[in-house]
Amino acid sequence: MSLNNWQPVIGLEVHVQLATRTKLFSSSPIAFGAEPNTQASEIDLGLPGVLPVLNKEAINHALKFGCAINAQISEKVIFARKNYFYPDLPKGYQISQLDDPIVGRGSVEIKLDEKSKIIGVTRAHLEEDAGKSIHDLYTNNSAIDLNRAGTCLLEIVSEPDLSSAEEAVEYLKKIHSIVTFLGISDGDMSQGSMRCDANVSVKKPDDQELGTRTELKNINSFKFVEKAIIFEIDRQIKELEKGRKIVQETRLYDSKKNLTRSMRSKEEANDYRYFPEPDLIPIKISEDQINDVRKNLPELPDIMKARLMKSYDLSDENAELVTANKETASFFEDVLSYEVSPKNAVNWITGDLFALLNKNDTNISESKVSPKHIAEIIQNIEDQKISGPSAKKLLEIVWSEGGEIQELIQNEGLEQISNDDEIEKILDEVISENQKQFEQLKSGKDRLQGFFVGQVMKKTSGSASPQVVNKLLKEKLSK
Repeated sequence: MSLNNWQPVIGLEVHVQLATRTKLFSSSPIAFGAEPNTQASEIDLGLPGVLPVLNKEAINHALKFGCAINAQISEKVIFARKNYFYPDLPKGYQISQLDDPIVGRGSVEIKLDEKSKIIGVTRAHLEEDAGKSIHDLYTNNSAIDLNRAGTCLLEIVSEPDLSSAEEAVEYLKKIHSIVTFLGISDGDMSQGSMRCDANVSVKKPDDQELGTRTELKNINSFKFVEKAIIFEIDRQIKELEKGRKIVQETRLYDSKKNLTRSMRSKEEANDYRYFPEPDLIPIKISEDQINDVRKNLPELPDIMKARLMKSYDLSDENAELVTANKETASFFEDVLSYEVSPKNAVNWITGDLFALLNKNDTNISESKVSPKHIAEIIQNIEDQKISGPSAKKLLEIVWSEGGEIQELIQNEGLEQISNDDEIEKILDEVISENQKQFEQLKSGKDRLQGFFVGQVMKKTSGSASPQVVNKLLKEKLSK
């Protein structure tokens, strides 16, 4: 995408579903995948005579996030009614925060192309989620599922400090890693635990004023965030270069067609007629409460990354991959508890295991390969009991069938052949079958060495020791 001397300006509003057992103002459960409309109480429905009761755990989760990004914490938390009518909002208003968000200004650091950048966080406030409108269930009607209505959300609003779609994705990934390391959300975007609205505009580099922005609503994956922003930047530039004006509006991203389309004109705060929520008193946050939260914060991704680099001599890139989320970090440290090489552990986790996870569209917390499996595979490679190709085959067998590593090595005949005499016989067969190539190798065509090693590995189904094959081949070439 060519920017043609235009500068994108991007801010993100990230909606994080907090890992509470019940909703923000009621005791309704929040289990994902429940039958429609089975998790909405009288409070969630806004029936006459009911009163909201604030979930204390939601306050604690918000404080943890605020402390993690070194943000200002409000001494007094006030909730407000945000009034608008939509079918999946049964009360006709949403309980949110406006003037007194629980978390004020803070910042996070992102890294892209070896360059660090500080992204400001304007605020993070608590609010209840709406329900869900379903438009593809019936031919001429929409359905409403109110299971999500009232679910605890923390809306994290960034400053317009992001300058590209790539930066936006890195920022979103950073927020994801922070909330998962804190344990305040599972961050599962496929289940709606983390959603993103992107505010996008473009301007000329020398312009002091920002351009007119559009809001892209409810994007639910890192890939789609990047694609949506790239499309919208390109669309705005084309419009401006044709002499047209950008309309301030809310747009939806269509992932199948990879485009954004107009949804409605963009509302301002006064359109929602905010006023203090009369059924909830202000909440005071004491300094002791903040200090207690700060003192008990778990190890955060940046701190863990620095520790891994120092303790295990990991590269910046590998440490970044390991600490991308809490589940991967825990898996890695579990593998290390079996006293294997940290670098081998990183390579197997971020290489072959990640490939299996991607192939099967699952995450590491649901991996059929355990840390013990990975550790035992590494130990057998280090002890030269199995070869690299055999180890890869072993990993796939464990994924598809399960089992114990040592038993599988024996039952599948994967134990590495390292006996010189046995490998030499096979190498002699390969040389005899490929005499012309062997003469070329002897005459200096070194690239053919890999061919002979490969042929031996093929004849032994990958169980021959590559080190022994190379050693024996070198001896034969010197004769």
